[in-house]
Amino acid sequence: MWTSSPLIEARDLSKRYGDRLAVDNLSFSVEAGKITGFLGPNGAGKSTTMRLLLGLDRPDSGTSTIAGQPYAQLTRPLCVVGALLEAKSVHKGRSAYNHLLCLAQTQRLPRRRVDEVIDLVGLHDVARKRAGGFSLGMGQRLGIAAALLGDPQVLVLDEPVNGLDPEGILWIRNLMKRLASQGRAVLVSSHLMNEMAVTADHLIVVGKGRLIADCTTEEFIARSSSDSVLVKSPETTVLAALIEAHGGRVMPDDDDLIVTGLPAQRIAELAAADRLVIYELTPQRASLEEAFMKLTYDSVEYGQRSQS
Repeated sequence: MWTSSPLIEARDLSKRYGDRLAVDNLSFSVEAGKITGFLGPNGAGKSTTMRLLLGLDRPDSGTSTIAGQPYAQLTRPLCVVGALLEAKSVHKGRSAYNHLLCLAQTQRLPRRRVDEVIDLVGLHDVARKRAGGFSLGMGQRLGIAAALLGDPQVLVLDEPVNGLDPEGILWIRNLMKRLASQGRAVLVSSHLMNEMAVTADHLIVVGKGRLIADCTTEEFIARSSSDSVLVKSPETTVLAALIEAHGGRVMPDDDDLIVTGLPAQRIAELAAADRLVIYELTPQRASLEEAFMKLTYDSVEYGQRSQS
């Protein structure tokens, strides 16, 4: 019987490399049955945090557990958590099949499981070829096959769509959704905001090693969305004056209006009362990318901020 949610817990994690504090007193949890996006600018501490969760680095302070136990105490770790951190970290002279078979043998998994995951990720035709000759996308598929080998209840995936074509990205998206629907916890980092917007149920956002947001994707976007309404009408001049007379603010947008200070329902009522025609009333909301850029602006470590 699988452990109930949350399946990943981090409590007050901190990790320093020399003078750099990579992870700063970070706490969060990842629940079963959800895809949790792990977002942050370059240098935010995402990869370090994943390494701490998986026992690849030791925290200076704080703790983390997977399915209720520290990673080091898991007796058959691949059967509890599958991870993709670096897809190319395979023996280049070994075939995809033999790479997976070696992993399976360390966990006492049957040989048939290797065939199952190879078919699942679409590598059947190249399973006997050396992994060193794989493209980046094929390497990603092999890494995902390794993560799924033990049929784990937890997935930790770092940039899983890296190198995949649009068909491959769609395949990964649907795979993660299917795994979450089976009650697994999926923690996935990505720089592709548009992909996270249609994939992640929940977001954990970090900057400079600190927690910035821990909420649903909808809540995260709503924080950065202004309460404005796009109005399309053949009578914009009259309508603009009417809206302003009732406390709204109007900004022309080509032949349309952007209205703040009044909800769409109230604008419709005012237009109807004066028999004004409206073609469209659309509440405006930020994209995930816009929300991410706004809320992480002060946490950008590398690169140049735009000058206002």
